[in-house]
Amino acid sequence: MAEGMRVAFRGVVLGIDPSLRGTGLALLRVERDATRLLFSRTVRLKPELSLAGCLGEIFRAVAEALGREEVTHVALEQTIYVQNFQIAQKLGAARGAAIAAAAVRKLEIFEYAPLRVKQAVVGFGRASKEQVARMMAQHLGMKEPLATDEADAAAAALCHALTWRG
Repeated sequence: MAEGMRVAFRGVVLGIDPSLRGTGLALLRVERDATRLLFSRTVRLKPELSLAGCLGEIFRAVAEALGREEVTHVALEQTIYVQNFQIAQKLGAARGAAIAAAAVRKLEIFEYAPLRVKQAVVGFGRASKEQVARMMAQHLGMKEPLATDEADAAAAALCHALTWRG
């Protein structure tokens, strides 16, 4: 390869949309001519589960998703706007649990602003969650859209695949 040339992403990427009570996970296989959804899940946690219990479950769910395939990269949607300090702390903790599960496997972790993710997959940075879900269904050749948290995770993964250059 000539010096300075950049290579498009090929491989398996785990997309994560972190949240304390509804973390979205999506594994995408990106090949030259197709992108396929391998797995998706929303990690739903009950309100009575402690913060520590939630973080443990998020870590476990991400670790389990990473064990399904040989994952190349992990892509997360960044948190931009938060209503208050306590929510920001909880979201940060959820992100930390998800990142830690990937970090212990020594995987590269990439973070993308929600506007960038939406621009990459919908073409409009202010798209609604429903628009993202519908566009992800189109990108992945699905008849029905994913649940919104899973669609957001898949969108982060697809954004990575479309914009990353090695």
